[in-house]
Amino acid sequence: MPMNKSRIKRPTIPASQIITASGYCDRCKTIHGLPMGEAYLHCRKLIHHFQQNETIALDPSVETDPQLSTSYLFGKARGKMFGVLDCRTADGSQTFIQAFSGQYNSIWDVSGWAPPLFDIMEFRATNDHTEKKIKALGKELDQQRPHTEKWLDIKHARKQMSRELMRDLHGIYRLNNFEGECASLYRAYNGNNGIPTGCGDCCAPKLLNYAATHDLTPVGIVEFYWGLDNKSGTRRHGYCYPSCRDKCQPILGYLLCGLGRKHAAR
Repeated sequence: MPMNKSRIKRPTIPASQIITASGYCDRCKTIHGLPMGEAYLHCRKLIHHFQQNETIALDPSVETDPQLSTSYLFGKARGKMFGVLDCRTADGSQTFIQAFSGQYNSIWDVSGWAPPLFDIMEFRATNDHTEKKIKALGKELDQQRPHTEKWLDIKHARKQMSRELMRDLHGIYRLNNFEGECASLYRAYNGNNGIPTGCGDCCAPKLLNYAATHDLTPVGIVEFYWGLDNKSGTRRHGYCYPSCRDKCQPILGYLLCGLGRKHAAR
């Protein structure tokens, strides 16, 4: 059963001093960051919505898709990260955006939530056919005796196909920043190793990309985990976490670039 009590506590230091999303910017040769700010307040409202309605559908007054039930997060999905971005519009009014990491129960785009950093139709055209082939190879692999020549050949073919698919998928991501620039994931990523699986699918990149393409100025961000604690113990139900080091920080410097000048202009 879902836990109904959030462990999120009011910050003990000013939220404006808690940097929750950051990354090194190759262009500016510095680290850009964004504090928690008042995003914390909307975060608590979102959690209350989950507790009261047990769905991520933001309008519970209409019939909702059962795939959007939060019970999904307390089963095999084992929880998910959610994020809230506090923004100012062109006229200075406050607005909030929310995002979930990756897909929600196999759904990429849910009304009221920030979309992914790619065109969904292009993703399906790139992914679906090859993914079926990879799964077919996996079934064939299971039918072979381990470590035989045929088993090794199938395993190698599946691994190579998976690498090529990941390369192709990374190529369809488009990242927009506050300098008005748009870059591929390959150009925006500045990590030391190869681009990890899931890079660009977390909450912070989705939120910042949406803000940059809708003339919104972010002033605060918070991300929290909802659902069963993950097996490694690195994510616990109801806890807030900063942007992840491997997937997010290597692209957040690019995504946050230009935000300081945007703040000054407004």
